[in-house]
Amino acid sequence: MDRFDRIYALHKELGAARRGRSLQQLAEALECDTSTAKRIIRAMRDYLGAPIVYDREIRAYRYDHAEGGGIYELPGLWFTGEELLALTSSHQLLQRIQPGLLDRELEPLRQRIEKLIDHQQLGRGRLSARVRILTSTARNVAPAVFRQVASALAQGRRLSFSYHGRGSNTATARRASPQRLVHYRDNWYLDAWDHDREALRTFALDCVRDAAVAEEPAQEIDEALLDRELGAGYGIFAGTPVATAVLWFTPHAARWVADESWHPEQTSRWLPDGRFELTFPYAATPELLKDILRHGAGVEVQEPPELRREVRSQLRAALRAYD
Repeated sequence: MDRFDRIYALHKELGAARRGRSLQQLAEALECDTSTAKRIIRAMRDYLGAPIVYDREIRAYRYDHAEGGGIYELPGLWFTGEELLALTSSHQLLQRIQPGLLDRELEPLRQRIEKLIDHQQLGRGRLSARVRILTSTARNVAPAVFRQVASALAQGRRLSFSYHGRGSNTATARRASPQRLVHYRDNWYLDAWDHDREALRTFALDCVRDAAVAEEPAQEIDEALLDRELGAGYGIFAGTPVATAVLWFTPHAARWVADESWHPEQTSRWLPDGRFELTFPYAATPELLKDILRHGAGVEVQEPPELRREVRSQLRAALRAYD
């Protein structure tokens, strides 16, 4: 029986006992010696606020419900040490990804988790100081925008906002029903039903301005349709696949690419000459082109012909910039 099991067992014993339990009875119920039983009692008092008292008249431990302000209940969180560390790491990650996001709402949970971790002697401070989460291409999202988007999503309501499209370099007024938030490559995106275009769209949150939660309920889109329309293509420019890319990587580039996941439905194989072939569906080319071009001469597009022409055109344009 581990420490959490013993705390739970102690709570059950004291909760069921009308006149309390002796130390020996508690030790037997907790499957430990009396010294360990005393440590568990102290831990419940100090870290979980349990109103445990020792009644000298009956020589037994019991709950003092008057001291606790009513019937005492254990906190609703019971995790293993590894799960507690995972939760704390997740909170740290959330703070780094979007500073200030849900700080007020998460603070009581964070404090409770840290108390339990300290009780487990898991060295939260040492671990936090030795774990770094780095971002490389994150674009800033206005906290007010993020709060409005998250509120609309949580409340199931529509959202109105101004959207600055980088491709067209123009701003347009949009009305949308938020479906889900996506964090991809250090940036936040919103999958939503665009009521003006009457279609599913993905919006980069850093391009959203003047977001406001509307009174109308959001239009719910079936999750299977969301995955089919926005999750089956390549990266954040996902959509219904229009073609299948076939890329050949040099043996040197393959040392890295062979261990990478470019797409959930990708297939791969080693060619007889040592090159590495990667095949996957895609819906649009902007992001795919960037990933191909970052490998320079280490990759060659085999299929489809139109993607091969686009890459060749980009490489020639880059070369002209250096002439």
